[in-house]
Amino acid sequence: MARNITVYDLDNYPDNSKTVTVDQSSVVPTGYAGDEQWVLSFKTSAYSDNTNSTAIQDIYVQKMKTGWYKTSGLVSLGASITISGGANTLGLNIDNSSKWYYIQIASDTYGPDALAEAMQDAIQDIPDSGAWSTSDDSLSYLNAQVEYDNGKFKIISGTVGEYYTGSNRTSVSTTYSGTDTMYYDLGFDLGIGSYDIATTSVKESLVTATCNDSSTGITINSMSGLAEGDVLAITDKTHTEYVIAKAGTTATSIVIEAGDISNTYTANRAKVQKLQIQDPDQEPVMYHSEVDSVMRWGINSIVNQIDFSS
Repeated sequence: MARNITVYDLDNYPDNSKTVTVDQSSVVPTGYAGDEQWVLSFKTSAYSDNTNSTAIQDIYVQKMKTGWYKTSGLVSLGASITISGGANTLGLNIDNSSKWYYIQIASDTYGPDALAEAMQDAIQDIPDSGAWSTSDDSLSYLNAQVEYDNGKFKIISGTVGEYYTGSNRTSVSTTYSGTDTMYYDLGFDLGIGSYDIATTSVKESLVTATCNDSSTGITINSMSGLAEGDVLAITDKTHTEYVIAKAGTTATSIVIEAGDISNTYTANRAKVQKLQIQDPDQEPVMYHSEVDSVMRWGINSIVNQIDFSS
């Protein structure tokens, strides 16, 4: 059943209400061989430009992946964060934009939540800036969000999509601006994003010869790119140990020193994994994990485009 949501711009035009319609629709998208698909739809009869009667495109949500980037949380920020010249600029690229865009935060002392709000406002203003490229998706920035939680700032793309990687991905990347230190001061330099996780290939291989505490090598099926100095884990799910590959390591033989492992690992009953044990099929944690979150995103996506002036 369709639900009409009355929305306002209370700060600038408190008397001019508009309506956003939220519904569950059945559509036949291209590429589905005529099969109907259930989607969430967000529509409005309001305009993005009242003078020119510019319509706002309907939104149909079928995929709910949303790219993000978060700071490391390793920087001690405290209750007050001072932003000043030389430490107030951050570069962003959202959804594989054609270029990097830079925001500048006004010099002041902020609480973490207030700073997140200031960053969000600055990102949402980017499409109106002189640096904007019309080839990029303005909604990626116009509807972007910034949160502060548990010591970390998180920037979330303003769109949802099907892919975390590739040219049509939903993603957020950050960078520094010249000698400006905001990128480092807030912990973006050691942070991680959905794209980073999705493009990290976990390499693992089967142990094909029994090895123990006297072994000077671990024989495996094959692991491309394996080299001296790589850190690996060997496990049979009962025991797990970590070793550093020595000189002479190849794609099928990991050179170690006697005593580097203390347990016996039976051929074809153990595996090695490069760097650390983890699920090789992992995907980034989805930002929108609840229907309520997606609904709010869809409504905001429409509201952020409406011209409330009349």
